[in-house]
Amino acid sequence: MKLAFIIDPIHQLDPCHDTSVALMEAAQILGHEVWITQANLLTVVEGKAWAILQRVEITPVQLVEGRYFAANPWYKLSNAESLLTCLETMDAVFMRTDPPVNDAYLYATYILDYIDQNKTLVINSPKGIRGANEKMYALQFTDVIPETIVSADKVVIRNFLEAKGAAVLKPLGNKAGEGILFLQPSDRNFNSIVELSTSQGRVPVMVQTYLPQAKEGDKRIILLNGEPIGALNRLSSSSDFRNNMATGGTVAKTEITAREQEICRQLADKLRQDGLIFVGIDVIGGYLTEVNVTSPTGVREIDRLDGTNLASQVIQWVEQTLQDNANK
Repeated sequence: MKLAFIIDPIHQLDPCHDTSVALMEAAQILGHEVWITQANLLTVVEGKAWAILQRVEITPVQLVEGRYFAANPWYKLSNAESLLTCLETMDAVFMRTDPPVNDAYLYATYILDYIDQNKTLVINSPKGIRGANEKMYALQFTDVIPETIVSADKVVIRNFLEAKGAAVLKPLGNKAGEGILFLQPSDRNFNSIVELSTSQGRVPVMVQTYLPQAKEGDKRIILLNGEPIGALNRLSSSSDFRNNMATGGTVAKTEITAREQEICRQLADKLRQDGLIFVGIDVIGGYLTEVNVTSPTGVREIDRLDGTNLASQVIQWVEQTLQDNANK
């Protein structure tokens, strides 16, 4: 297979952490060609999506005594000049650009709409990504989320906070815990916090009931075509209430509980319907808090803790899906 990965600049990626690298590495090990591009290198010509692509070779990381080690350099770009290539010549395209989902990100998904998915598999579906804000998407699963509001109105947010006693405020477009704040009714900075977070009442934010179980961790579960394939527990540092790895949190081995299996079952059909094949959900205390569809991470950490190879499972799923489609 020929696989294209739309990523952030490759020199910015961490081969010991980034799931995008794990996927590219697994594809190469399984004998497939790996090509890379960036969102700003996408083009529409004569009604088809094209990209400036460059072939890349990855030196796989090594796991030694529970730690990953990467070669320096860990990747090699083809000496050949980057080529403007029709993306329909690829067998699959992975959209793995990190948020924020801003205008540039959205325009990239519009370009990807011009790939015929009968010819080339796009993971995740550009339409699905646009329709699945990583905070808002969870709201449709009312049986499994904590009490939540979305508003830019200071009075509405104040009333919710006073009713619940404590809450967590989340900007709708950020990633990796950026801008997440813990709110209490007694906080003298409440007005300023809400004004800054909502751009003076112009931009809505999510406010969720604070779950005390967050102290026990924030579980990331990886789903492939609606099925859970691995999980890890993220624990906050002593100086931060957020459990995100990007904010200094640590990770621990965990199991997927019966309650979490039920959450996955409730999401599965909707995820498949929306073309959201590779997804990471966040669960605290048995409640779904977010559905990550842009560039979910955690694969390296789960593999290290559980001795699995989730990226290979993903690439093998692509192989089987393309084979099944060819036989129809």
